[in-house]
Amino acid sequence: MGKNYIDIEDDQGRTLRYRKHVNGRGLIANGAKVHASALVEAGAYVEPGAQVAAGAHIGRGVWIEPDAVIGQGAEIAPHARIGSGAAIGSQAKIGVRTVIGAHARVAGGSLIGDDEQIREGEQVATDRRGLRLAA
Repeated sequence: MGKNYIDIEDDQGRTLRYRKHVNGRGLIANGAKVHASALVEAGAYVEPGAQVAAGAHIGRGVWIEPDAVIGQGAEIAPHARIGSGAAIGSQAKIGVRTVIGAHARVAGGSLIGDDEQIREGEQVATDRRGLRLAA
């Protein structure tokens, strides 16, 4: 039986330990909190301090940076990047290769399409078709 963790050296030479999530085998850093019912696909990384709520779906190749929060039932499509301290609301959908900047906020139920970029600190709310709502 193989080991259930992997050690990776960061840019500062520190070794970080990641465990394989029971539901999907994505890599979860020590210090991150991921609900057991969340699906974190293989090839995804959840960094220290990040939180992933119940029923969330994290696609393959997704990178969730430190202290980001993913709401209940949110869907993050493959190869997206969620910046440090960003928050994705419940039931929000983030498209393929989309980048959410550090400390950005995406409202619950929002739809952010493929290949989009949400700037650092930006707050976004959309309807279910992806049309932006007035602030």
